[in-house]
Amino acid sequence: MYAIIETGGKQYRVEEGTKLRVEKLAVDAGSEISIDKVLMLGGGQFAVGTPYVANATVKAEVVEHGRGEKIVVFKKWRRNDSRKKQGHRQDYTTLRISSITA
Repeated sequence: MYAIIETGGKQYRVEEGTKLRVEKLAVDAGSEISIDKVLMLGGGQFAVGTPYVANATVKAEVVEHGRGEKIVVFKKWRRNDSRKKQGHRQDYTTLRISSITA
């Protein structure tokens, strides 16, 4: 059985036991969270929500918090002798999906 969930403004296809990186959540590492924004259930039991499936939850364990690798944002305006260089590292939370209930 799999589910499509929404968290952090993005959608993810998850199954039991999978690990995924999502936008940083304000939860302690090692705790368990429940995600009730389930857009679709698939596999043995198929359901599509409008926009969310009623009474469907995905339980996940927070494995760790971290920061992604650094990206460089470089902007240059021609003939102006002006440029801007910025760096960015995105915070993330790693989740391990423990159960999908409908």
